[in-house]
Amino acid sequence: MVRFLVLYQRPTDVAAFDHHYYDVHVPLAKKLPGLRGYTVSRNPSVVRGPEPYYLIAELEWDDIASLQRDFASPLGQDIARDVDTLAELCPGIHSTIYELHAL
Repeated sequence: MVRFLVLYQRPTDVAAFDHHYYDVHVPLAKKLPGLRGYTVSRNPSVVRGPEPYYLIAELEWDDIASLQRDFASPLGQDIARDVDTLAELCPGIHSTIYELHAL
C-alpha cells in the first residue's frame, strides 16, 4: 500500500479554504480510479513543534504505479492544478508519499 500524506497549516481564510477543500477538491480526488481510501483528520494536537496542523489528509493506493497512473491522467492534472488554488488560501501545504510496510 502507498500513502499520500498532506499536512495543511492554518489557512488565511478558514471558511473559504473549507468550502473549496470539501466542495471542490475532495470530490475531484475521490474520482481517481486507483484511490482506495481518503481520510481527513481535524483538530490534531501538537506533540513537538510550534503549532498543530489545521488539517491532515491521508490518501491510499494499492501501489506506487496506481498512484502515478492516477496523477498522470487528465483528472490527476486537474487535481494538481486545484492544489494551486488551495495554496492561495493555505500557503503552508506539505506533502509526502510513502510505502507502508507491516512490521
